[in-house]
Parts: sequence; structure tokens; C-alpha cells
Amino acid sequence: MALTMTVTAGGLVHPAQAEVATASGSALSPATAATATTATTGATVRTTAPARTNAGSVTVASGKSKTAKRSKGARQQAKARTAVAVARNQIGDPYRYGATGPGSFDCSGLVQYAWRKAGVTIPRVTNSQYARIKKKVSWKNLQPGDLMFFRGLGHVGMYVGKGKMIHSPRTGFTVRVEKVSGWRKSSFVGAVRPGL
Repeated sequence: MALTMTVTAGGLVHPAQAEVATASGSALSPATAATATTATTGATVRTTAPARTNAGSVTVASGKSKTAKRSKGARQQAKARTAVAVARNQIGDPYRYGATGPGSFDCSGLVQYAWRKAGVTIPRVTNSQYARIKKKVSWKNLQPGDLMFFRGLGHVGMYVGKGKMIHSPRTGFTVRVEKVSGWRKSSFVGAVRPGL
């Protein structure tokens, strides 16, 4: 709804609905145009302002929230790429129970370290990671950076794409990338997406 305001010599303002035309003759969108006309000079001042509802609140275009969601998702994906890259840089580091790096990791310490380097704080242990990261993800919707949980939340790895994950398996092993299939897939409990 466009607002036309006429200011009289006495300073009174009279709002009225109108469609506003530009100097070139094309009409401005009624939802974004406002015009103020002064009676003493006859000059018209055009300003762009959002339409107001009856309650006086500003109406926001729905495209803005879609853009915000897209940019939030894009920011999460950028952080996920960073987390995956950090985790990949740890390949070959030994497993050590309770270790959070650098140099050695347990399973939850590795993913916590990688996400922290990407600017996202996540809990330390697997149970808390699964419980406190709100965005749950199904097997078919996995994206790189998602945390995958196995064996009753006893193990966690980070999905890196193409059916593979990076993890710190157990004592005597090093951080590695492995295909998620067979018994590992059958022990899958769920996944979460940090950074949202």
C-alpha cells in the first residue's frame, strides 16, 4: 500500500492511498512507495519506505527470509568444508582415549577439534554431541561434515562424501578415511549437522 502525505502550511499531515508515478511516467510499486507533498512550495519529495499494516508493523518481503535461510545454509556448508579439511589434515595421527588433539585423538575429540577449527563449538563426548546438536540427519540426506554415530552412540565419525567417513577408530589405529558399509552401516544410529 502506497502512502501519500500532504503537509499543509499549518503542518497537518493527511495520509491517503495512491499509486505513485515516477518522473518518467512509470508507476512505482504501491508496496514500496511513499510521497510527501508540501503545499507551500508545491514540491513533491519521493522516498522509498515499506508498507505498514493496520497494526503499524512493517511488512517484510518473504524473499528476505528465503535469502536468510539460503545464506545460513551456505555458511554451514562453508564451515563443513573447513571441518572436513581440518579432519583430513589429521590423517595418520594416532588414536588415544580422551585425546582432543593436536597430534592424537579419540573419535569424538577428532570431530570436536575439526568443527572448533571451523568456528563451531560442539560438545566433547558422543552422547552429548548427538543430543545437543539439534539438526538430525537421515542416512540418505548425509552431507560432508555431518557427524555419524554408531553402536549405541559409542562411536562417531565425520561424513566426507561418496559413502565415506573420516574417524579415529580405536587403540592401535590412526585417523583414517573408510567406506561406510557392511557392519558399520548396520550399526548406524543417526547423524547430526553442526553449524546451523
